[in-house]
Amino acid sequence: MITVFPAQSFQGTVTIPGDKSISHRALLFSAFCNESVPISNLLLGEDVLATCSILQSLGVKMSHKPHQLKKGDILTVEGCGGRFTKPEGVLDCGNSGTTLRTLLGLLAAQPFESVLTGDDSLNRRPMERVINPLTQMGASFKETWEGGRRFIYVQGNPNLNPIDYTMPQASAQVQTSLILAALAARKKITLTWSASFRDHTERLLSYFKAKLVRKGNTLTVEGGLEGAAIQVPGDFSSASFFIVAGLLVPRSKIILKAVGLNPTRTALLSVLQSMGGKIEISHFKDVGQEPRGDLMCESSSLVSSKIVGNLIPNLIDEIPILSIAQSQASGLSHVRDALELRVKESDRIAVMRSELKKVGINLKEVSDGYDIKGSQKSLGGSIESYGDHRIAMSFAILALVSKNSITLNNTNCVSTSFPGFFDHLKALGASLQ
Repeated sequence: MITVFPAQSFQGTVTIPGDKSISHRALLFSAFCNESVPISNLLLGEDVLATCSILQSLGVKMSHKPHQLKKGDILTVEGCGGRFTKPEGVLDCGNSGTTLRTLLGLLAAQPFESVLTGDDSLNRRPMERVINPLTQMGASFKETWEGGRRFIYVQGNPNLNPIDYTMPQASAQVQTSLILAALAARKKITLTWSASFRDHTERLLSYFKAKLVRKGNTLTVEGGLEGAAIQVPGDFSSASFFIVAGLLVPRSKIILKAVGLNPTRTALLSVLQSMGGKIEISHFKDVGQEPRGDLMCESSSLVSSKIVGNLIPNLIDEIPILSIAQSQASGLSHVRDALELRVKESDRIAVMRSELKKVGINLKEVSDGYDIKGSQKSLGGSIESYGDHRIAMSFAILALVSKNSITLNNTNCVSTSFPGFFDHLKALGASLQ
């Protein structure tokens, strides 16, 4: 439990931890190389450490044990060419949906059976979008519940069929999972999708010199990866909380260093700028095919926004903090086509409605989004995070502009994606208890 008090100003510089999506993929695809791959600025959150731990259980050698890693360490992955060993016992993915979905693909092509599980939140999240196409490729899955936990049994098949698959819903996790299955089976894969989504997998595969053919929204991939050093940029989703804080808190000026600026991730940046947010980019550069730069954010008067359609996949994780910005903007804001929010770590639409109501802010819930009226002053109070890191961090930012403090219950979940979040808040001028 942490209580965050209103702030008079917000000033300073923050170096954002490594990008969660890129960190997962750096670990996974490095294991398919035959070289040693050094990874710097790997995110040390619980989700990424779960992927790291499971890969080591599958025989991948690394320079550090997951929980021995410290800030500033370079983790070296000894590539095993995608040849894994049968693990002992159940593979625990913790709270990480990325870990579970991508490992289902990797394990689908192995010559052994594996068992995967997770925490209560992850066990409620649907896996059919990954399991169905993997089954079409020739893998077998069985789901059981024991002692209130879900266990997914994966019977691998080294002779998976190549697949030409049209994804019914744009999903970077599904794309990555199916590509990992094809790489492990040494088969060609062709994927087609209808809407854009984050392209970290494609960029990393290109950096590792995989054979890629991209025609519109269709991608064909063949194996043969060559490892190279990876520098993970700061996580834009993590930066988004401080971006919004810088815009909302009076007399504020925040600089965020080396933030990932992949155009399939930064839709929130464009939205906030269109709302009147004063955000400037400097020191822009491209490292390992992933662009990055510094962001300067200053106090701003925001106006409402309407978020629908193809914009949604590129800011789906930022919608909770966007709703905080919209609640303080002038006018009525809308979000639609965001049904995916219902099956995140929590039902983020329902949770944002219920918890905002507790602090005096009204959000109208609809099936695939919400309406929210701006210029609503939070009265403060106590909220539940429901074990969802993005809910907890969003309300921490709202507390900075509330009439009274907000107490956040169940904040341990923040460590899944942003260890040190509350320390950064204090360094910038927030008062916590």
